[in-house]
Amino acid sequence: MSQIDALRESLSDATKDMKLNLSSLLRGDQLSEADAWGCALTSSYFLRHAELRNALIADSAEILSDTERDDAKAAAAIMGMNTIYYRSRHMIGKEFYEQQRAGLRMNRMMKPASSKEKFELYSMACAALAGCDVCLRSHEESLLKEGVSQEQVHEVLRIAGVIHGFIVAFESEK
Repeated sequence: MSQIDALRESLSDATKDMKLNLSSLLRGDQLSEADAWGCALTSSYFLRHAELRNALIADSAEILSDTERDDAKAAAAIMGMNTIYYRSRHMIGKEFYEQQRAGLRMNRMMKPASSKEKFELYSMACAALAGCDVCLRSHEESLLKEGVSQEQVHEVLRIAGVIHGFIVAFESEK
């Protein structure tokens, strides 16, 4: 039994939907299986859930490359910073803050180890989890420019939502 399956099986019937959703989304529908797993892994890093993260890493050994796993970690970290910074600037709503130079290092975002498209997919998942409208719009625009379809962007949003729901369900069972 895979580690993900073991986590899924630990859920009760009350949270059965999360068992089924996680299983189906990891197969990839609009996204490749690797991109689906990469978005799920990034989401687990972003939400700081070690058990799910470790299970995703273990079970993705033949699905994700080392560079994809590293970019998942990098995207979660950078987006942890960006979603706070850019959402806060936007929420204050004053022109002064909008005009200020961020001065934050984001080199990995510009030159990811895997590909720009994958890093943007991973970043989109984090933007959804953080509820940062500025980040959501920015990453959706970048993804569309990379040739990613709206259906694929939608799939990233679904994955982020399911990972969050799965963690809520998993933690409620403890």
